Amino acid sequence: MTNNNYRSFFGLKNEPFGADININEILKTTELIDVKDRFDYVIRLGAIGLITGEVGSGKSTAIRYAAEHLHPSEYKSLYMTASSGAIMEFYRQLIHELDIHIKTNSKAMMLRMIKKEISALVCEKKIKVLLIVDEASLLRLEVFAELHTLCQFEKDSKPYLPIILAGQNNLIDKLSYRSSQPLASRVVARSHLQGTDLAGMQDYLKHHLAIAGIKHNLFDQNAITAIQQASGGLFRKANHLARGALIAAAANQAAQVNAEHVRLAATEIF
Repeated sequence: MTNNNYRSFFGLKNEPFGADININEILKTTELIDVKDRFDYVIRLGAIGLITGEVGSGKSTAIRYAAEHLHPSEYKSLYMTASSGAIMEFYRQLIHELDIHIKTNSKAMMLRMIKKEISALVCEKKIKVLLIVDEASLLRLEVFAELHTLCQFEKDSKPYLPIILAGQNNLIDKLSYRSSQPLASRVVARSHLQGTDLAGMQDYLKHHLAIAGIKHNLFDQNAITAIQQASGGLFRKANHLARGALIAAAANQAAQVNAEHVRLAATEIF
């Protein structure tokens, strides 16, 4: 059964469990609001904040939600996703985000140009700059030492570059190394996202069905329990299970999703 067929069967006006949910439609959980509060605190102090959690726990969504209110006339958010973890790749991404047009393989030149541009934004254009690094747990240890250097400006009493580092739980381990200590000493806020409990999963499924125009719960209680247990309460995996279970239920012409439909969905994913 195709996506359109299952949506038609249940009367869904759009995909309820997609990854591209509108920022205004995100379920405002206590954890999400907590991340935003810490996010704002970090910006205000010009310090460093951490967001940790397992894969699929909602770190990227939390960043999107927390950064949404930062108006581009006042803030410039430099959003990066750590890829290779190497310092040169990190600087190249940062140069691209800052729209700096230079061709050089000199690390010192890159750092000088990055700091010059950030200083110009803050001091001349009165724009607050925020660096957000997603998947920061992939960064090599040398990058954490370099990040501290990046944070240091001539007038160090006035913080120029607050940083949000988001990653898996081993991000904490990397910041515990001696070479990372100067950077770690600037951390003032930590948020850890965990899998939601059964009540939280029920609220999550109900909320996403409502986004798709469904007011009643299409999942029976055993199905909700099965999704919560099989996903470990992690929203990304819950999305895959919920969507797959809806497809399985529609294929069986079932008006409500049960635990067997969730079990069938679970055989299709990791």
